[in-house]
Amino acid sequence: MTYNFLTVESLTLDTVTAALAHCLNVQIQEVDVADEGTNQELRNWDALVLCEKATVEGDVSTYLDIYVQESVRKQPTERELASAVARTTGTAVIFHAEEMLPSAYWMATEDGLVTRARVYETDAEETRYVIDRVEAPVARLPHVTVGRIPEVVRELAIVTPVADAFAAQLHRVSPEEADTAGTPFWMARSRLGAWEKLVRHMEASWAPSGWCPPDLYRERLDARDELEHVRNQLLPPIACLLQKALEPLDALFAELTIDDTGGLLRKKLPLAEDAASAHGWWWNRRPDPLPW
Repeated sequence: MTYNFLTVESLTLDTVTAALAHCLNVQIQEVDVADEGTNQELRNWDALVLCEKATVEGDVSTYLDIYVQESVRKQPTERELASAVARTTGTAVIFHAEEMLPSAYWMATEDGLVTRARVYETDAEETRYVIDRVEAPVARLPHVTVGRIPEVVRELAIVTPVADAFAAQLHRVSPEEADTAGTPFWMARSRLGAWEKLVRHMEASWAPSGWCPPDLYRERLDARDELEHVRNQLLPPIACLLQKALEPLDALFAELTIDDTGGLLRKKLPLAEDAASAHGWWWNRRPDPLPW
């Protein structure tokens, strides 16, 4: 298994070697750690754990590219190993998040905290790493802004079984139309997917993000509105399939929300007076509490 870490503090070869041996429960002589100054001919290429260490610039100091042989009994997840290395070395360890964003990372600290982090690589001739934001305070990074990172919520891999089944039905009828942006088939499947993502995210109590940005929430309510419009452009059998897909999602949304009698949602996401009538009943219900 391969792991790629950045550490805030600079680590020596000996420190990394001892930490990996401890965290992976292997003998220290079974760990080979090298940097740019290491004689490659003297390395133990048969070691159970191989690690390339490099010095980097900016808000981080060390890059670790770790490979653990399959024969090593302990094969932790990236999050587990990052947390263990952070505790063992006494520094913060940064590792890539699952979302397909170049700036999306997690940070594990020596005191057990694991939080989202936004990390940029500068475009200068010599790459520098900038820790732009973390979602929870990190004592060793007092200069870094603490705040939510909205773009990762948009990229969450939320499972949408209803929308997936509907899309498969559309592909059987007309694959080209289902895959061509702007067509009624494409609009129906993409907007249904957006609506189901909102409902499933809500059903999971907003896990794993713990919240939903208001602009994203609004986009997904708009997607539900667009489904009403596109349904009139579909042939009756397809419109019927769409309705059957919507029924359980609409019912779940209603179950998970309350009547917005006080207009709290409308205050946060105001609608133009002349456009209010074009919006569906889902605008008159809201999560309690609001997820932002």
